[in-house]
Amino acid sequence: MKNLTLALDAMGGDHGPYITVPAAVQALKSHPNLHFILVGDKTEINRYLSAHTEDFLHRIEIVHTTEVVAMNDRPIHALRFKKNSSMRLALELVKDGRAQACVSAGNTGALMAMSKVILKTLPGIDRPALVSCLPAVTGEPVYLLDLGANVACDSETLFQFAVMGSVLCEAIHQKAHPKVALLNVGIEENKGNGQVQEAGQILQHTDQINYVGFVEGDELYTGKVDVIVCDGFVGNITLKTSEGIAKLLVHQLKTGLKDGFVVRLLSKLIAPRIQNVLSKMNPDHYNGASLIGLRGIVVKSHGNADEAAFLQAINLAATEAKRRLPEMINDRLESILLDINS
Repeated sequence: MKNLTLALDAMGGDHGPYITVPAAVQALKSHPNLHFILVGDKTEINRYLSAHTEDFLHRIEIVHTTEVVAMNDRPIHALRFKKNSSMRLALELVKDGRAQACVSAGNTGALMAMSKVILKTLPGIDRPALVSCLPAVTGEPVYLLDLGANVACDSETLFQFAVMGSVLCEAIHQKAHPKVALLNVGIEENKGNGQVQEAGQILQHTDQINYVGFVEGDELYTGKVDVIVCDGFVGNITLKTSEGIAKLLVHQLKTGLKDGFVVRLLSKLIAPRIQNVLSKMNPDHYNGASLIGLRGIVVKSHGNADEAAFLQAINLAATEAKRRLPEMINDRLESILLDINS
């Protein structure tokens, strides 16, 4: 397999190189053909690299800049005035072909704005979408989009999201004909607002998408469908609520295991099983939201991600790059649009 290069916004997120640099080193251990271009303050990056002596560190290149997009920067301000920021330079490495994907834990709005301007959207795609996955009782992840990149969407945009989500599921999990649904307030055809109903009508007449209708919020984790589509307002609230519930359940479970001698004894006996359950309930287990619909690959990590979580985002970016996700979405969209217009 040929070499793969990822550009990391080393300064992005709440922790910057304290997290991004060790995560990159861990990724190099697992991927012998992987290379990194770390963009950020060279002194800070080397500070954390100096703790490592592995012989594969030659696969790391540093692009120096001291400019950073702050988490509270307005997207339009970052776009206009942060042209030497670590985030922007990492995206430009993808545009110039020096890297096959960009990973950042930085400001989501700024990343969205810069990505759209620098990388451009694919032909036939009006807006990029932010997509990530949720755990399901079946053990298979469920993709949810949009997660906040587009607060309001018309029916055509929701249709494009459905196409992109379907292709993403096929590419990452090698799943043929993934089931696609629209998130709605009911499963009946007359439920929901006009955009959702119209998107449903379009998808019903799109043979290349395995559209199965509407799903309600209580079906998010059942695994009955593989891709769930909604606008960014609904998607962001859904994701944040899910993360909050997961953290509550983890806390309650950990607290419960401390109550009573018998419970503590039993917990030691089943500790591996409990740890497995806790890890799957932790939102960091699924860290990494893809900004799809662009001519390049961009993965957004949680701003407060730890090393393991940021590593998940890196692994996702590497997988999408290996599968050539933008090309897959472009080819499928062209084929679908040709069928619709013929």
